[in-house]
Amino acid sequence: MEARATAKYLRVSPLKAKRVVDLIRGKNLQDAKNILEFTSNNKASHFISKVVNSAAANAENNHKMNLDKLYVYRVSADQGKMMRRFKAGSMGRANPIIHRTTHITVVLK
Repeated sequence: MEARATAKYLRVSPLKAKRVVDLIRGKNLQDAKNILEFTSNNKASHFISKVVNSAAANAENNHKMNLDKLYVYRVSADQGKMMRRFKAGSMGRANPIIHRTTHITVVLK
């Protein structure tokens, strides 16, 4: 049995989130929480920590799973929709500004 949690359209770059996600893949739940707490990329690790805690709550409350035996079975940080804006550039041009979003999925088993 597995418990899953997803967060979508988070305002953090997918590349930065993938760097943090790679640190916790395959770890048990307590180790993953400790790694996320002390990771230097605060924004991405904060979002991923919230999704991991949500998946743990789903496992405990919905599926009646033991938290001590859980590990991060699958975790992914995929690119979401990009928000495109334009900023005035020199000589009458418009320069694009691209805000990237991320979808984070965590599966505990």
